[in-house]
Amino acid sequence: MNNVNVFGVRHLSPSSSYHLIEFLERIKPTAVLIEGLCDANEHISSIVNPKNKAPLAILAYTDSIPVKTILYPIASYSPEYQALVWANKNNAYSAFIDLPSDISLMLNTVDEEVEVEHDENIIKKKIDAAYIYNRNSLYERIAELSDEPNYETYWERNFEHNLDLDSYRNMIYEFCVHMRQLTEESEAVHDRKEYARNLVREAFMRRQIKDVIEAGHKPEKIVVVTGAYHASALNMDLSPMSDDEIKALPKTKTNITLMPYSYYRLSSQAGYGAGNKAPFYYKLMWECLTENDLEKLPAMYVTNLVKYLRDKGTYRSPAEVIEGVRLAKSLAYLHGSKIPTLIDLQDASSTCLGQGKKSVVAEAMVRTEIGIEIGHIEEGISQTPIQDDFYRKLKKLKLEKYKSTVAQDLVLDIRENRRVKSENLAFLDLRRAEFFNKLKLLNIDFATPKNTSQDKATWKEEWVLRWTPESEIQLVEAVLLGNSIELATAFKLDEILKTCEDISEASELVLVACKCGMEKAVDNGRRIVQGLSADASDFVEITKALRNIYQVINFGSLRKINTDNLIEIVEQLFLKLNLLMIDSCNCNDDRAKEIIASISQINLIVSDNIIKLNYEIWKEKLIELSDRDDRNPKLSGYAAGILLEKNEISEEKLSQEISRRLCPGVEVDLGAGWFEGLAARNHYTLVSKIVILQKLDEYINSLDDEEFTKALVFLRRTFSEFSSDHKRSISENLGEMWNTNNDESEEEILKSLDEIDEEAFEDLDDFDFGDI
Repeated sequence: MNNVNVFGVRHLSPSSSYHLIEFLERIKPTAVLIEGLCDANEHISSIVNPKNKAPLAILAYTDSIPVKTILYPIASYSPEYQALVWANKNNAYSAFIDLPSDISLMLNTVDEEVEVEHDENIIKKKIDAAYIYNRNSLYERIAELSDEPNYETYWERNFEHNLDLDSYRNMIYEFCVHMRQLTEESEAVHDRKEYARNLVREAFMRRQIKDVIEAGHKPEKIVVVTGAYHASALNMDLSPMSDDEIKALPKTKTNITLMPYSYYRLSSQAGYGAGNKAPFYYKLMWECLTENDLEKLPAMYVTNLVKYLRDKGTYRSPAEVIEGVRLAKSLAYLHGSKIPTLIDLQDASSTCLGQGKKSVVAEAMVRTEIGIEIGHIEEGISQTPIQDDFYRKLKKLKLEKYKSTVAQDLVLDIRENRRVKSENLAFLDLRRAEFFNKLKLLNIDFATPKNTSQDKATWKEEWVLRWTPESEIQLVEAVLLGNSIELATAFKLDEILKTCEDISEASELVLVACKCGMEKAVDNGRRIVQGLSADASDFVEITKALRNIYQVINFGSLRKINTDNLIEIVEQLFLKLNLLMIDSCNCNDDRAKEIIASISQINLIVSDNIIKLNYEIWKEKLIELSDRDDRNPKLSGYAAGILLEKNEISEEKLSQEISRRLCPGVEVDLGAGWFEGLAARNHYTLVSKIVILQKLDEYINSLDDEEFTKALVFLRRTFSEFSSDHKRSISENLGEMWNTNNDESEEEILKSLDEIDEEAFEDLDDFDFGDI
């Protein structure tokens, strides 16, 4: 049993795969055993299926909340993947031999406290951060002693570039034996949980090896592929785990599946220390190794980088490519090696292709090092419940033809189709809209809305549909939220709503729930919004909440959602806004812009007959704001504009108010600001009311040069938003007022800025506008 062949590897290492294949060809094993979740053995046939394409990942997850996961990424150059492919081609038995997911996930969740003796006191604490720091410092020290900038570069130069099988196998084994000796004693004290977990895993793997031997495989014809850290612990002189010990291990209910993966996700996999940060670069290395020409790697890297630059419109000559490769090799020679490492290639590319600036080639480097490749799994192979549900819905909603990599537009009419007899067909587009909104909430990029905002209820929705392998990955990941689209959506809505502390955010989720057709979530959201409204005091945020709930009520009839219980919230929010409005209008101009938008929204809702809100209360507040001199003048003017629009201000009252606001005794920024607010509400009202232009004319003529210069800022900003037709009408009124030719007035007022003598505005360059 001591003759079992253990081959230590680094996960996602092309050199480990290269030497492992050579070793397998030398041994010709009848059994290949691999570190990995043993309950994933059912997926081995799918992993090696040539119709499926790496990168892939084995995903195990608990089916109870909170969801815990284990993820094992597999690239085409992973030693585990190449071991499985070799075994499949050579009719050898292959299996994963690590703890099953139900035990492994349970061990990961055990959170025992560790007792550490210090100053004669027993101190209980969790994982010691100092231990983690010291362990990482050890790797940094290795890089420092090797005169390398970081540990990854040390590893690449000394291991990935080592082309001798026996040397590589012995080096990685001895290296990890000594690393284990240096860290294990500290680990046993500071991170006893991790230390114990490793011992359990290794004892379990030894038991799996023993079972394979007892099944008839000769020890010398067994190859065990494991992370090199565990290689020395799989010596069969050590005791394997017994049946009683296996039964005593804690378990939790889990599911396991195979999913497509991407190089982007592989590179950013948090905490996956055995991985690499440059998946596509290591794929290039793997291709060179399989062709027995590793020296070709620098040229492949640089040419891939230049190709991307050219595709983006940045040309680089062949001479620059050659110089980049030469410089990279020269940097490698300084470290006593023939083949450049990734950092050598980065430095050379920045110098020769970026003219000394890394920023010039940074994007191309990311694409060349990380890549955009995405794995693929044939439909029907190892599908999760949520995938099954997704494809059932595609068929039921007649969307199968849209599962294409070519983007396609789809316009939905969510009204009931009364021309058909079947209920499914009558509400087909409504169910499609709900389905797309659920996918959007779950971050599954299949359907993208063309119009993301709707101020009023509408029967039409426009979507762009496009399916990519990345969408499949997102779909599989959504299984962590629920086994169906419906359950995952309900869970996510519930989780977000629970953590909501902002009334506008909570109301936005109520609107999302309505669009998803989730009536129960709408009701849950209603209660949360109602609870948050008690302490809410921000006028703008409460207005957003009012608008969102109002939209839900508008959408309700179209989307077959009962919204009767939401009307009470709208009434409560409306009353609260009336109480807050006057105080909220004591603000600066930046805040005034937000409040103007809010007042406009409230006025729209009050004017809508769908919800019977007390118009008289709203009118009283507008009149009060319009009359106040101690609020932001723009907001007072805007309130006057609304009242003018509703014929709530008489001609006499309007004339008096303009005379009061636009007079020499009033600060220019106050008077002109009030006028800007008045004009912002309704351009046509300003155009049609000659009395307003007459008062404005009198006001401007009363200003001295300095006051006029200051007022000009407000007036130009006001009239710049007028359309040409409105400006033409103003010119006609001015011509009538001044007894001038209307055509001349029109020509003058419609001039663009570049036609006007710029010298007239030179004095504005030195003008102190303050907070205007």
